[in-house]
Parts: sequence; C-alpha cells; structure tokens
Amino acid sequence: MISIEKLFELYFECRKTKRRATGALAFEIDYEENLLELCDELNQRTWKPGACNCFIVEKPVKREIFAAPFKDRIVHHILIDALNPCFERFFIKDSFACRTGKGTLAAIKRLAHFVNSASQNGKKSAYILKLDIKGYFMSINRNLLYEKLERFIESKYRAFLYEKNETKEQNKAHKGDWIFEIKEIEDKIGFVKYLAKEIVFNDPTKQVNFKSPKSAWNGLPRDKSLFTAKEGCGLPIGNLTSQVFANFFLTEFDHYIKHTLRLKRYVRYVDDFVIVHESKSYLKYLIPKIRAFLKDELALTLHPKKIYLQEAQRGVPFLGAFIKPNLILAGRRVQKNFVQKMQAYERLAHDHKPTKEEKNAILASTNSYLGILRQYKSWKLRVAVLKKHFAEQLSKHFGLKKDALKLEKKKWK
Repeated sequence: MISIEKLFELYFECRKTKRRATGALAFEIDYEENLLELCDELNQRTWKPGACNCFIVEKPVKREIFAAPFKDRIVHHILIDALNPCFERFFIKDSFACRTGKGTLAAIKRLAHFVNSASQNGKKSAYILKLDIKGYFMSINRNLLYEKLERFIESKYRAFLYEKNETKEQNKAHKGDWIFEIKEIEDKIGFVKYLAKEIVFNDPTKQVNFKSPKSAWNGLPRDKSLFTAKEGCGLPIGNLTSQVFANFFLTEFDHYIKHTLRLKRYVRYVDDFVIVHESKSYLKYLIPKIRAFLKDELALTLHPKKIYLQEAQRGVPFLGAFIKPNLILAGRRVQKNFVQKMQAYERLAHDHKPTKEEKNAILASTNSYLGILRQYKSWKLRVAVLKKHFAEQLSKHFGLKKDALKLEKKKWK
C-alpha cells in the first residue's frame, strides 16, 4: 500500500513550502515517530482527516480558507502523487492550474497566442468569449465528484497501472510472480479509492479551529463559504486535493468543448475559461449550449453577470493580465497592488530606519512585483511608480537597476 520510504519522500516534498508553519514545526519535532504512526494508520485504513484551521484572507479577493493539519497534507500528497501521472493523460493541453509548467503565466501566454492567431496579429476581426462558473468550489457536488473519481480510478487508473507493469510481465520467469503483481495493483487501486473517498466526503465545517473572528466573514458572499454551501456540496479552498479535484471535475467539460464542439482556441484556468473565435454570432450561439452542459452534466451554474463577449481589439482581462492582439499588459489589480506596496514602503522608510527584517521583506516583495511586471509591457509603469515612490529614504538602503527590473540591496549593517 504505502511504504515508510515513500512516506518519508512525500513528507520532505510536502515540507518544502510549509517548513515555517506552526503545524509543520510541531510535526517535525518527532517526525520519524509521527510518520511511522501515519504509515500504520494508512495501511490499516484507519486514517481520518483532522480538524482544519479556518480563516479569511482579503487579497487578492476575499476568500475563506481551510488549512488542513500538516499530517493530512502529507496524505493529500500521497493521493495526488499516485493519480497525477494518469490525470496528465486525461487532462487536455489547454487546461491550467496545479500542473507542472501550466501556471498563470503559461495560461496567459496561451490565450495571447490564440488571440493573435484568430485576429492574424490584429489584422482581422476576432472575438473573445470569457465565462465563469458561479461559486465554483462551493458548488461542486461531492457525490458526483466521487462517482467520477471512482470510475476514473476503476478504468483509466487501473489501465495505467497495468500498462506500467506490462514490461515486467514479459520479463517474469514464473506465472506465480505475475499473479502477485496483479494483487499488488488491485491493492493499490483499493488504497487510492479509500484515500479519495475519505478526502472527498470529509466536511471540514464539522471540526474546525477558527483563526479569524466571526466578523471577518461579513461581506463574504454566501456562495463563497462552505458554511452556507448546499448539503453535500463544496470543496475547501486551501488543500492540494481540492485544487486538483476541481481541475479534474471540469475535464469532462474540456473534452466537450474540444472534441464535441471542436473549438480549437479554448483556455481554462480552474473555473475561468475563454474561447476565441472569428464569429461573434457563433460565440453567442455557444453560451446556452455551455450553460446546459454545465447544468445537466455537472450540476453547475454559469455566472449570469460574468459573461464577457468583446472584439479582440478591445482586449480581455485574464488572470491579472490584460490581453490584446500583440500586447499583454498588467491588469488593473496588479498595477494597483504594486503602487500600494511602494506607497507603504515609502511611508515605512520615512517613519523610521527599516530593520534588517523589514529590508528583506521590502526587497523580496518589490522584486516579486517587478518579476511579474517584466512579463508584460510595463516598462513605463515600473519607471513611473519607482521614480515617484523610491524616496530618498529607500534609496539609502536599496539600489535600482536602470532598466527598472530589479531592486538590489546596498551594504546593510
């Protein structure tokens, strides 16, 4: 089922991005004993998800987050590590998020390619249809999700495992060895189904540690919270499994778009999807078909107020960027956040001499924004913002390259 060696490997993988988290530090104090205990629980199939920490984040938009215990995060990695190679065969090329080499920037560039292609680099008319699913994470029916996962595991995942083992079968000297290999495969299928079922049907609202005051939920739409989701619906935002399962759940829709409707220029990032086409009337024709498929096959609702249909020359906002033929600009939110950060750092440096920790934070944050902005046509923006807010106080501690691409620290005492 799961070896202690594999569990150690996935523990270190899980720890990479959570090393300083309180839960990770507590687990690490006696991690060998904790992993041995978890290994026994998993192989005896007695593991159950623990209580999550629940809190509200305000940026980039207000969201409710459920952070699973570190022990459970390791289990999430076990399941996704098992399924991901097979998922990658099932997912289409143009679905993005939680996939290697398919982050936001890759999705932006893919859409920009489609816009340029359809409009022949702005020389002819083309149109962009951007759609959104209403309260996507909170609308996913867990029964339907598990049914689809179970069918996937029983068919495609089983075929994937047997295919991997085919070479081994040919090299076996004795039939008995191959029978043993079959039992191992079937055991693995059962184990993966067990983990998937425990995770999908876990309702984190039943055991939760609140890390934000109740007032923090004021203003959060009802379709954005697990506490107000329909019975049997909703995945917690904040877990690796939720992100991957959310992608998996819409893959059937991806195949409908690509293979039934035969649309070539289509990009999806979680529940944001965009279609580029030469005909505006055809895109209008698609909207009710897409609405019906989502409702009938996935019990999802197309957001009625987030239907964007415009000529390509007018551009489209997508994942923090604004895309037009032959042009990718930084989105308004990215620009606004960059300006606000520089204003805050300017005030801080004016108020007092920044500590070493504050300088490191300023350096990392500013260079992060500059790294994002350099992907777009933004040189004038970077120069204008830095010139205005890179005050005398900040210039005492940092140097700035002439191309406004990177902040550099001066010698700090």
